Amino acid sequence: MHLTGYVGLLFSLLAFLFLAGFAGYAAWSRKGETLTLLERGQMLAAGGVIFSTLLLLVGLTSRDYSFRYVYDNVDNALSFVYTLTALWGGREGSLLFWELIIAVSGMIFVATPGYKSFSDGTKLFFWMFFLTVQAFFLLLLTGWSNPFIEIIPAPADGRGLNPLLRNPGMIFHPPLLFLGFALYTIPACSALAASIAGEKKSWIAVVRNWNILSWIFLTAGIILGGWWSYMELGWGGYWAWDPVENASLIPWFAGTAVLHTAIIESRRNALQRTNVFLMSLTFVLCIFSTYLTRSGVIDSLHTFGASGVAKPLFWSMVVFMGLTVMVTFLSERLTHRSLSDFLSRQGMLVIAAWVLLALGMVVTLGTMWPVISQLWTHSPMGLDANFYNRVCLPFMALLVLIFCVCPWLGWKGGVRNVMGLSIVGGVLVVSFGVLYFTGMTNVLAALTAAASVAAIVGIGLLFALYPAMRAMRQSWGAYGIHLGLVLLALGIAFSGPYKVEREVILAQGETAQIAEFTVTFTGLHEDRNIGDIDVRATATLAVTKDGRDVGVLRPDKRIYKNFPNQQFAEVGTIPSFGDELYATLLGLTEDNKASFKISVNPLVNWIWIGGTLMCVVAFLLLRRMPRPGEVR
Repeated sequence: MHLTGYVGLLFSLLAFLFLAGFAGYAAWSRKGETLTLLERGQMLAAGGVIFSTLLLLVGLTSRDYSFRYVYDNVDNALSFVYTLTALWGGREGSLLFWELIIAVSGMIFVATPGYKSFSDGTKLFFWMFFLTVQAFFLLLLTGWSNPFIEIIPAPADGRGLNPLLRNPGMIFHPPLLFLGFALYTIPACSALAASIAGEKKSWIAVVRNWNILSWIFLTAGIILGGWWSYMELGWGGYWAWDPVENASLIPWFAGTAVLHTAIIESRRNALQRTNVFLMSLTFVLCIFSTYLTRSGVIDSLHTFGASGVAKPLFWSMVVFMGLTVMVTFLSERLTHRSLSDFLSRQGMLVIAAWVLLALGMVVTLGTMWPVISQLWTHSPMGLDANFYNRVCLPFMALLVLIFCVCPWLGWKGGVRNVMGLSIVGGVLVVSFGVLYFTGMTNVLAALTAAASVAAIVGIGLLFALYPAMRAMRQSWGAYGIHLGLVLLALGIAFSGPYKVEREVILAQGETAQIAEFTVTFTGLHEDRNIGDIDVRATATLAVTKDGRDVGVLRPDKRIYKNFPNQQFAEVGTIPSFGDELYATLLGLTEDNKASFKISVNPLVNWIWIGGTLMCVVAFLLLRRMPRPGEVR
């Protein structure tokens, strides 16, 4: 089965390489009649990827430890759900899963009206790029990152999935990220192909749904990753600015920027070169994300560790970036059209895109700082969360402020509704004053929170003043996303600077004061031999406020059977839309005392609410593409 799975990948690699070369030749010699061969070839070679993936899944579910990948990620005590998630839990499996999504998305794209509406020239160039990308992933999988390596003799039990990965977040977070990364392949290859071929039809319109879906999945993956980090001890709250967390955020900035500039091209036929560049850059940054997590170039809490794929990934980025620059700036068929003033709606969209790209640049430089600083020091240092919080919060405040103003400006300039803009401005000033003088003295946090309140009022006003908007699904989608964003910003503005945290050591019956809450350590319970858990110690903390019972915190500490030398913690929370109580059991002392880290996190749950809203309502933006010749 090992050899069969490997041969399946090797077959697909050779097929994709041959087809990519054939597509390049056909595009050069303008042989559009070869498209049928390319489309069927994609189906056949993708079948090889699907076949090999199924074989690996069979190995996982049957716990066949003769597969090194199964041995590294599964054990006899692991539940069936986490056995399935092991497909994307390890280094080789996650790459295979990524390639699987690209291969299947190619099969789907062929059947869409959007693809059929492209000219033959664009289709040929699309296949040249798309097949090459797939061949590259398969080169990694058949060379440096082979999931079908055999162990002889096969062990009786596996090493098992890291306990930190045995969390509901593992079921959704990685596949959503990989879906986002992989689906960006379609719009990126389409953008480059349409530019080279001089496509008359707008690629922005053709791959609009793919672009939006990529963004939805990437956003959902990032939000779920933040929630997962929040619920797992040691990952630094919901966002620790860990290099791997940053790795998924960097392409999100570029992908969000292109969503804004694409609106301008759709309405004004401007920024054509910019959109091609940003779309391709987003895909390159997805590769960069993989490079960060697998090259070992940056230390991180949850990298896959160093592997041989670093150099191929690095050179693939160089080649694709060079291709992007060449196509973007040398293509003569792209038109140039000037924009209106910055004090217009399209001007605000451009500024928002620049702010997003600046944020991406700051996070990239901060993440790579240990590598960059090696140029002048032998003791390179990473940048901590304080750097990112200090630098990124002003950009976030600016983004929310832009959204307060943008909807009230005319598309070509001027204010389209003075009353609406005045009300929003008034709410902004009053909110800022109230927040500041009631104790929110961090000016940037207060400004972000006030702008969030003003933006929420503004969205309500827009739907009240313009009845046509209430009937448009697109309006609900676009403004719903921004409503989710400002709720998320509101949660960050409060939960970041105004989190109260203490570490305490308590004997049973003792209390500690955390902000306005009184926490009493009331008991400790120990369980043994529960599934794959060897020992679990659960502490009970009763919480009161002004003499009223608020709830009970139950943080625990665990030792897993396959990881006897490591202790893992699960946090205890008392959920709230206001102040959320959060506790971690750090350890037990010899005199039966327990040490805890307890915090009060104000408005933290609005981050998850806002993020979820952004992802869910974004589906309202999807449109059905008309079939060729269909009149709408």
